[in-house]
Amino acid sequence: MLTLIRELFCETLPSFLLLTFLWPTEAGNDFRGAKLIEGCKRNDQSCYKSLYDRYAMRLMTIALRYSNNTFEAEDILQESFIRIFRTIHSFGYKGSFEGWLKKIVVHTAINHFHKHKKHFPQAEENAREPDTDCEEVLDRIGADELISAIQSLPDGYRMVFNLYELEGYTHKEIGDILGISEGTSKSQLSKAKSLLRKLLVKFDYTTYELG
Repeated sequence: MLTLIRELFCETLPSFLLLTFLWPTEAGNDFRGAKLIEGCKRNDQSCYKSLYDRYAMRLMTIALRYSNNTFEAEDILQESFIRIFRTIHSFGYKGSFEGWLKKIVVHTAINHFHKHKKHFPQAEENAREPDTDCEEVLDRIGADELISAIQSLPDGYRMVFNLYELEGYTHKEIGDILGISEGTSKSQLSKAKSLLRKLLVKFDYTTYELG
């Protein structure tokens, strides 16, 4: 975690580090997982429940970083599982099942963005940044603070940040997905990372002072 935050403050955020943190992985499609998949393909209700219990928390973590709050994330998660159960028969074991699930959540979050948030609001970035030593901040920031900071980003900033830094899309692809120019995508990412650093410092400063 310390390495991840330090990289953010250095203005370079390695995708694999944050992705590893936010998406716990399993080694391949294990036997139990395959049995659950096949059971769901047979419309076995107990397998539906077991599959939900096994992956809901992981997928919720993804939904959270695309959302403003827990309620919005829960809506994305619910819609994602509806799509998962409707299309699980199409999963052919050609890739990671976890990756397949994650892709559905991301696409659901993108659709949610288009449905409810059709513009890119400008962030308020003129607030004075607290005079806090970054090394001290790095020693205190944790996973919950990082997710909270990502959620605090304006909708457009957060969407571009997630798609570029975590999902690995190019700016051209993001432009096509969101209906913006490649240049706008680059600008949104730069502003998102700058604001995220400020939010982390401000969050730590407030917590430290109140604590």
